[in-house]
Parts: sequence; structure tokens; C-alpha cells
Amino acid sequence: MNRQFKLMAAAVVLAAMHIAHAAVPEEQAAKLGQSLTPLGAQKAGNADGSIPAWTGQVMLTSGEKIGDVPKALFPDEQPVLSISATNMDAHKARLTEGTIALMQRYPSTFRIDVYPTHRTAVAPDYVYENTRQNATRCTLTEDKSLEGCYGGIPFPIPKSGLEVIWNHLLRVEPESIEMSFKNIVGASNGLKMLATQNEEAWQYPYYYRDGNVDDWEGEYWLQRFYTVAPPFKAGESLVIRDGIDPDTPRQAWQYMVGQRRVRRAPTVGYDTPDFVSSGANYFDEVMGFMGHPGRYDWKLVGKQEMYIPYNANRAVTAPQEAAYMDAHLNPDVLRWELHRVWVVEATVAEGERHAVPRRMFYFDEDTWQLVLMDGYDRNGKLWRTSQVTPFYVPGIPAVTIKPVTVFDLRAQTFCTVQALNGERYRVVEPRDETYFTGDAVAAETSR
Repeated sequence: MNRQFKLMAAAVVLAAMHIAHAAVPEEQAAKLGQSLTPLGAQKAGNADGSIPAWTGQVMLTSGEKIGDVPKALFPDEQPVLSISATNMDAHKARLTEGTIALMQRYPSTFRIDVYPTHRTAVAPDYVYENTRQNATRCTLTEDKSLEGCYGGIPFPIPKSGLEVIWNHLLRVEPESIEMSFKNIVGASNGLKMLATQNEEAWQYPYYYRDGNVDDWEGEYWLQRFYTVAPPFKAGESLVIRDGIDPDTPRQAWQYMVGQRRVRRAPTVGYDTPDFVSSGANYFDEVMGFMGHPGRYDWKLVGKQEMYIPYNANRAVTAPQEAAYMDAHLNPDVLRWELHRVWVVEATVAEGERHAVPRRMFYFDEDTWQLVLMDGYDRNGKLWRTSQVTPFYVPGIPAVTIKPVTVFDLRAQTFCTVQALNGERYRVVEPRDETYFTGDAVAAETSR
């Protein structure tokens, strides 16, 4: 009888866990496209109108582009508010701790210019339909992975912080892009150095138009790049394949010119210093957060209005000399807006380790993209803060993100990962996935 009771109790616990991880019921999913946008944001604006209602209208753009990125979206608009160290106390409720710390650290140069809010986030119709289906079929698993998802936001009506971080990892992206980028490191003396300049291809199997939930094998992001500068690093190459399998979440291969061979790179992830940017950031700080979420527990704090970088086309397309000041991005070119964000707190999970034991994440409600992140050391002191720059690409159409600028507040340094300034970004047709393999790199380097 005792054994039978234990088995029944275990069954109840398992059932409860299944319910906790279940997709939302149909009556909740029906809100998508009604009171909620097709991706799950609140469609209505805020009370005073400073955040407008979402209309879903695809924005038409004109004027010069850098690749497929329009240089300016609203060229005639002026800031409605400028916040710096002199007046930040009046606006603290809408600022992250990291943004406040930068104002305090650089009181004469760092400020945020707040422009009228534009909810430009849209997506292709097939993404809307897939998101609608994901709402009732996509579930978390016990190992912090997910199943039953494809081709759209996995959890448009989230109930947990883990669901929100998966929304960011599986955010709306084109099927395939080609781009070039720079990693730029800013020293404490104000000097800026080129860590690497790279040619890159990215691909998103999760967003293939002709795919489906039954055929998707779990890999959601493929990357391959080679370094063109500086000369001593030219020719190096890296391939990354990210997936949802917690046992093999990342497969990576690296080609080093000096070694003249391709080797597996199992440490390319989590809190390993990113050698592409001379170790100035951790690998999982790329794109704000990149990689499997398994090392953290994720607490959903809630939603609030905050000032965040947004519609930052001008900042990402500006010439490099115009994009930076000595210690941070140039406030003259970086656009901030008032948006609602989901706030998620991440703390290192039991039995895991990470150099940054606690992080606060801020995700734009319209895109689920991470836009700001604050990282705290083991004493609970703010140590790092990141700014991600969302920009609009009509060829998708969607708001996407790149680059991230990571500030080390203790060392008074920063690095920008995947800066597009003076580079290019193009939406292209997908490649054969064999291109994103170590064997393909080895074959090319042997010629």
C-alpha cells in the first residue's frame, strides 16, 4: 500500500508538472490578432498615448540603404526628451540600472535622446500563422528545452521567464542573411581598436517557409564566418550550429591559420571569453544572449514601460567615426523610444556555474528581442551592462537586432559585437546546410 501510494503521488506530481508546462488553451490563443498582436504583445497603447496602439501596417521606406537596411526611418523627427546625469532622477522608473550607471560614469557625454515611439515590429504572414499554432502546441520540457514549436514565436502568451528567453532565442529572423561586421573594443583610455573584421553567413532553419513542426530537427541557427582583418587573424574561420537539444545545444568548429586544420571548438559558448572580440565579452553575451538557457533559472518579473534603443537604423548604418564617442556609442545617432518590456531575472541554477551569477533582462514586447541587460557579480554589485540595437528591415519585413555593445563597468571598457558600421547586411536565399559544417571549412581551406 505504501508503494502504491508513492506511485500515485508521483503520478500526481508528474501530471502537475505537465500542466505547468502545457501550452495555453484555445480561448487564450484566440486573443492573438485581437487584443494581442499576432506575436503576443498588447495591441493597445498606453494611457497617455506616448506608446501608440499597434496597427500591423508594414512600413514603406525610401531613401538610401546600406545593403538591405534603410539608413533612416524618421529623418525629420526630433527628440521629445533628453535624459542625462543632470535630470535622470526624474526618470529613474523608466531606466535600467545599467543605463543609470552609464550616465553616472560618463556625466558629460552619455545621454539618451528619446524620440516618438513607433511600433514598427511586423512579420511575414506565415510567421503569424505559425505563432498562432505554437500558442496551443509548443511546450517546455523538463530539461529547459522545448517541443512542438516551429516557424514563429514559441510562447506568445508566456507564463514563465524560461518561455520569454526562448522567445528571444527563436525571435523572428529571415531565412538567411549575408553580412560583414566588425568587433570593436574600446579601452579605458578612450582608444578604440579593431578586434576583427569578418564576412559572415547566417541561416535560420526554424524559419524556413517550406518547413513544418514535424520535419524540423531542432537546429534553429547556423553561422559561418571568416576573418579578413587584422592581418594576423585573417583567414580564421568559425562555424556554429545551435539547437534545442540540451545535451548538444551547440556544435562548433574553428579553423586557425597557424595550425592549418579545422578542429572542434566545444568551449565556444556560455561564459567563455569571446576570442572574436579579443575576449572583451562572453560568448553568451552576443546578441544580448545567445545559446542554451540551461545554466540559469529564469524568473518572470513582469512587464513595464521603459526607455530602450529602438528603430536604430541610423546608429547601425552610420560611419564608424560617427557611431562612437570615446567610451560609448554616440548619443547623437542612437535613437531611444518608450516601449513596454518584459523583465526577466536570471540566477545561476543549482549545480551550474557562470561568471555572471545574476542578470536582469529586458525584452521588447513587440518583438521578444532582448534590448538591455544588466549583469551582477557574486557580491550583488552591478558589473556589466549591454545595449542591443533593434533596426527595421523591410525585406523581411521585421525589426531585427544587431549589434550588442557590452560595457564592463569595473574596467571602464566596452566592446561592440557585430557592428554594421561601414559594413553590409543582405537578406538572401538559403544555402545548402552542408555549407555550415566543419567539413566544408576544411575542404575550402585545403584548396
